[in-house]
Amino acid sequence: MIEVKDLVFEYPTARALDGVSFKVEKGAIAALVGPNGAGKTTLLRNIAALEKPFSGTAIVDGLDVRNNPRAVHKKLGFLQDFFGLYDDLSVEQCLTYAAMANGLHGSAVHKAVEETLGWIDLKDHRKKLSKQLSRGMRQRLAVGQAIAHRPSVLLLDEPASGLDPDARRDLSTLLRHLQSTGITLIVSSHILAELEDYSTEMIIMEDGKVKSQRGVSETEGPNAFAIELAEPNGDLGKWLKKQKGITVLQADDNRALVSIEGDASARARLLKDLIGAGFAVTSISETKRSLADTYFDEVSSDKSKGGKP
Repeated sequence: MIEVKDLVFEYPTARALDGVSFKVEKGAIAALVGPNGAGKTTLLRNIAALEKPFSGTAIVDGLDVRNNPRAVHKKLGFLQDFFGLYDDLSVEQCLTYAAMANGLHGSAVHKAVEETLGWIDLKDHRKKLSKQLSRGMRQRLAVGQAIAHRPSVLLLDEPASGLDPDARRDLSTLLRHLQSTGITLIVSSHILAELEDYSTEMIIMEDGKVKSQRGVSETEGPNAFAIELAEPNGDLGKWLKKQKGITVLQADDNRALVSIEGDASARARLLKDLIGAGFAVTSISETKRSLADTYFDEVSSDKSKGGKP
């Protein structure tokens, strides 16, 4: 659905994208993460055919963004961090304008507006002016404008910025619904916990390059368990690494994250052996490694290898 290969983009004083390559399959929600200045927004603008790359290719639903920018715009919706709404237009009018501006005509406009109002849960506010809406409702309306023409790809740059917890939950629900309709999404955000609610994969950027790409399921690992200690013990990690059938994912003096081969009896034996070895174990519980864990593991790994601090 989206394929980027060796993409390079340069501003007058800096190279913002340096050989970026990745693929996002149809129906995925890719979380695009990285520090400020990593190139995330520039990448989204290149995919959206709003910037022309210096070299390389970006393909959206079979269309090259350099050769077919107008055709790409019809296939794609893009919500930038600082989005715009016409304050003196109603919700319904904003959606109608967006649908017509992106090529819909006649009865197709009415159908798209009605469907979009349902998707963004603003049917009861259709006659309200956009300036009368809450921050969360304005954000949903902005997403509605981006999808009013029924794109196959949706790009979102910091969509949850400034939203309260309820509005973020509503946004997550909306994005999962859009995915269920077959839309492919790339979402850039600094709120890793929020991305975890709906993302199927994660793309990590740093210094204009893709550092890694992996499925969200890969962040868990099979049979991952957290071992908690009541009292710190610096030998925990070393001891665990010597045990058969145990893979240490993380360890410090108070806690370890491990993969355990076998069933519940294997966990029972490990608990017994830990206590027998003098470790004050309070629990061994199944856990899931978060996107934040995976992201900071990548950053820490880079630093340990002599990368940028």
